[in-house]
Amino acid sequence: MDKSFIKEQKEKLENMKEKLETQLQSFAKQDEHLKDNWKSNFPKLDKAAIGDSNLEVAQDEVEEYLNRLSIEHTLEIKLQNVRIALESIPNNKYGKCEKCKKAIPIERLEVCPEARLCLECERK
Repeated sequence: MDKSFIKEQKEKLENMKEKLETQLQSFAKQDEHLKDNWKSNFPKLDKAAIGDSNLEVAQDEVEEYLNRLSIEHTLEIKLQNVRIALESIPNNKYGKCEKCKKAIPIERLEVCPEARLCLECERK
């Protein structure tokens, strides 16, 4: 694989990593005990507003938290794949399918720089 292409991909991956971490930090904290794990912050409840008559507010807060968990999980997986791709560059493993060990087509890497599998293996 061309060195200039790898350099370009590395820059893309580093930018992606930074953006993903910024997105996660906006509503979650990094877990101190588990690498690549984040914990969504529970929205702050206005206890004065939540009385017997205002359970809808509490329900909205819980719903927002559950939505955050889903987004957190998706971003965590993408961030983990970006980190793995960045770690594979110095080992000359970037752009090689983790299953079949064949080269991942450049067109796929341009669209999805963090790809770990070729399309054929991903479909299986």
